[in-house]
Amino acid sequence: MLALLYDVHGNVLALDAALADAQAQGADAYLVGGDVALFGPWPEAAVERLRDLTPATWIRGNGERWTADPGAAPGPVRPATAAAREALGDALVAELDALPRSAAIGDDTRAWHGSPVSDVRSFAPEPGDDEAELLAGVGERRLIFGHTHLPFARTSQIGEIELVNPGSVGMPFDGDHRAAYALLHDDGRIENRRVDYDHTAVPAALRERYGDAGWLETPLYRFTHARFGPQ
Repeated sequence: MLALLYDVHGNVLALDAALADAQAQGADAYLVGGDVALFGPWPEAAVERLRDLTPATWIRGNGERWTADPGAAPGPVRPATAAAREALGDALVAELDALPRSAAIGDDTRAWHGSPVSDVRSFAPEPGDDEAELLAGVGERRLIFGHTHLPFARTSQIGEIELVNPGSVGMPFDGDHRAAYALLHDDGRIENRRVDYDHTAVPAALRERYGDAGWLETPLYRFTHARFGPQ
């Protein structure tokens, strides 16, 4: 059974809760879907926890790409990437940036961070006008992806491709603070799961670590409200 872990964002409390639940359910392999460290109060611990998992397949998210190349990030995000880089160190930042953009999961499933087109463009719970573009050339029956921090599973009307977003382990955007992840069962069934943890400790830890740094406004809002919030 494969645990699908996306968008941890340096929130090790949520990650520990998700991992404990996954292991209790019988997970014995892991997919790490990108955006592991950026924005959260425990970037090093999040990477360390995930690196201890075996067997694990990793792919790169925009967070890893931006941390390695801050000039590629939106202007307001660049100070946050600098903080993540300082925490992780240049060698680990380069290692995470070198991860593949996608990975095959069995014969008919492929994992991306955002979509086959881009790590910052993804699918929504309801079909969007750009869905045909995002799915152009896809041959797999199922795609797994994250980035939007919104858990859902649906079948696209284009090619009847199953679209699965496990949601964000560390920074959900659907108003539900619980850690979100999914299980890919051995019979092919997807199970989206939510796990309680002490989410109120995260904004406090972020303030304790980074004080009044100007870049904190956005992640503090998101961790506090479990919403996308201001940029």
